[in-house]
Amino acid sequence: MEPNAMVKAILEFSSKAWILGRRVGSLYQRELKEGGQPKVEELKEELKAQADKHAEEEAAWKKEKEEWLEERKWLGSWKVRCLDFEKKLNAKIADLDTNYVELKEKHDGLESELEDLKGHIIQEYINGFQKGLRQTTFFHKDIDAFDAKFDMNKDVVDG
Repeated sequence: MEPNAMVKAILEFSSKAWILGRRVGSLYQRELKEGGQPKVEELKEELKAQADKHAEEEAAWKKEKEEWLEERKWLGSWKVRCLDFEKKLNAKIADLDTNYVELKEKHDGLESELEDLKGHIIQEYINGFQKGLRQTTFFHKDIDAFDAKFDMNKDVVDG
């Protein structure tokens, strides 16, 4: 049951009790005028029983209201904790995004440096091969490395 429904029920019960009280009061006054003492005593007993019932119901309503307030407080504390965790997680996500950006920049820098190193290694192989060709033409004067008959694409077998 919602707290608003409880308040509405309490108001309705109070208004009915007030109307009943007025009605009983008017009946009481009439009975006093007519002199019906036993009837008055009966109405007093009925009124007392209703008052006791009202007191019991009011105590039950108060207990239920306290339970609702306790549950509301408990849920409120959970809400606060969830919001705190959300803030912490958002901060952690921001930190991870920053770290990711930094690592991405480092990776891109290393990747370009690696490409440069690959180019230098290939160039060193080319330079070494050209040096070998120059040494071959120097030590073996009869071989012309730039001759059309000299084909680099053919394999050399047995020396």
